[in-house]
Amino acid sequence: MRLDRFLCETTDLTRSLAKKALHREEVQVNGEVVKNPATQVDEQSRVVWNGERLALVGLRYVMLHKPAGVECSARRGLYPLVRELVDLPHLERLQTVGRLDVDTTGLVLLTDDGQWSHRVTSPKRHWGKVYRVTLAEPLEGDALDTAVSGFAEGLMLDGEEKPTRPAQLAMRSSHVAELTLFEGKYHQVKRMFAAIGHHVVALHRESIGPLSLGELAPGAWRELTEDEVALF
Repeated sequence: MRLDRFLCETTDLTRSLAKKALHREEVQVNGEVVKNPATQVDEQSRVVWNGERLALVGLRYVMLHKPAGVECSARRGLYPLVRELVDLPHLERLQTVGRLDVDTTGLVLLTDDGQWSHRVTSPKRHWGKVYRVTLAEPLEGDALDTAVSGFAEGLMLDGEEKPTRPAQLAMRSSHVAELTLFEGKYHQVKRMFAAIGHHVVALHRESIGPLSLGELAPGAWRELTEDEVALF
């Protein structure tokens, strides 16, 4: 890796500022001042800038319990960004693995590993996502039976050319449903329940494939273990 790129990867310096730092003789590699931005360095190189040892961050994998009122987008809009809840360097590199609406709570994954993110979100992988859905009105009796079979067969939603993939619906109580999806269309959960005449008043994602929130509190986060990363 070029030295100027290494500086950009390990600090907040832009490529232009990194070259200026090199020109000012602020950077040492293995104990020697280096001014050439094209100098090759690797993980074994000891790179020091203004007396601080620099090291590559590496790939990160994060689980977060998203509270309501936080956006999963890359740029701040009306609400805080979900990645701003994470205390790690170079937050701008972390991307959400799929998204939740601003008013939806629950499990969000973040990573700077694009290939891993694709493995988690790809419909071909058939990872189920479990949601706890709170409804304005009870869903019971014949209406429930019809909903269960309709979700299992797939629903045709407004604006879509194909029906939804088969989904699993069960009721935890008269007003609280458990829905397992195997895809992620825009506002899909709310649209599916609207299609059967029910309004969603609260939505919470509990798990993605083999990963679940467990006891993680709202707004809290943790890095995944190597074993958890390897599940996908």
